[in-house]
Amino acid sequence: LMDFLRRLLSHPLIQRVIRNTGYLFSAQTISAALSMGQGILAARLLGVEGAGLVGIITQFSSNANQLTSFRMGELVLSFVGEFMARGKPEWAAAVFKAAVLVEFIGSALAYGLVLVFARLGAQIFAHEPALAPLFSVYGLSVLASLFAESGEGLLQYFDRFRLIAGITIGQSLLTVGLIAAAFLRGGGLMDVVLAYLAGKVAWGVAISLASLQEARRSWGPGWWKAPLMGLRGRWRDLVRFAVSTNLSGTIKLVTRDSEMLWLGAFSSPLQVGYYKIAKAVSNVVMMPVTPLIRTTYREVAREVADRQWENVRYLLRSGTLIAAAWTLPAALGLILFGRWVVALYGSEFLPTSFDALMILLAGVAAANILYWNQLVLLPLGMPDYPTKVQFVAAIGKVAGTVLLVPIMGALGMAALLSGFLIFTSGALVWKSLRALRHAELRPVPAAGG
Repeated sequence: LMDFLRRLLSHPLIQRVIRNTGYLFSAQTISAALSMGQGILAARLLGVEGAGLVGIITQFSSNANQLTSFRMGELVLSFVGEFMARGKPEWAAAVFKAAVLVEFIGSALAYGLVLVFARLGAQIFAHEPALAPLFSVYGLSVLASLFAESGEGLLQYFDRFRLIAGITIGQSLLTVGLIAAAFLRGGGLMDVVLAYLAGKVAWGVAISLASLQEARRSWGPGWWKAPLMGLRGRWRDLVRFAVSTNLSGTIKLVTRDSEMLWLGAFSSPLQVGYYKIAKAVSNVVMMPVTPLIRTTYREVAREVADRQWENVRYLLRSGTLIAAAWTLPAALGLILFGRWVVALYGSEFLPTSFDALMILLAGVAAANILYWNQLVLLPLGMPDYPTKVQFVAAIGKVAGTVLLVPIMGALGMAALLSGFLIFTSGALVWKSLRALRHAELRPVPAAGG
């Protein structure tokens, strides 16, 4: 075992993944602790229903943003990586410029949607039309995000993970400080929503500005003049990638990122509060794997661009072992001590939040261990396949939501998410390994173009 670990840790690819994951993991560990602290304070300040209303308000705006988002971070990583590997920095700069413009327009459009549908959202999801102004106020987080997705993708490509980690910690410190102040003075729902808004705005602005500085450092002060027409031979690939990832993101929005809205619409803010705490505690299992996804994708995209297939396989095998080494003990820990953790948010969250947590762990563990299930498909030019798999699973999940959530509430939503994660992870792993085998057999394309 020790020999295996030494070989694993001595590989330069794994060293880069672990180093960069370490930056993000350290930031996420600190941020998760702060997030848990702010969640406990907010839950004790507002109660179960109040916690549910916070989840509904914040998720409404984030979903509007995802609806108009083309997940430009992944596009930037894939195509900037490809063009830099081919020695075409002017094309890479043009890709980032295009991504920034598209994302900024999408952010503005998303904020418009929030303003238009705020009252309807408050009525349907929160069952309180008077909360519409809070929906509109928090929607400013979407507009202030500017082009943070594209910016984060660029910072990841140029190995600025430590900078991303620092910004993440700063955001968390700001948010928890504001919520703690609200808790001490006996604030209410408005104070908590404004605290979350301040954190989101700070993160989006900081990432966007840092990425502009990185673009200037890497491509010179005139990088933004890179002609978009230089990409005319690749517009079809760029559009296909963006549309496919947008559709994939939209399906994810419907099935995973809007669960509090589904719960609010088909059940009540009370059930949203129970589920929100179960999801928050389950994030302990996901905590180190979330940054591992980003750091692994950076290396996978580079190795695929260079056709280093053995390195890609090595990354996937090693990543699986690393993820399992954390996921299994963490899940066991929550099984044994999860009831006590949930009780920190308030005794009124027991037993429903704990039961929902136990159901969630099965799906979260599977998705965690197989976290790379679609990372190979994107740089291999198959961004639409995850969309197809998730669409099939989405049909079942939406049907299950309509049938189960009105009866089972938070427990029904937890069961549906767990099943969704298990099904999609298994299907995408099978396709990824098959696509990798086919890519290895394809001849090397001719140089140029």
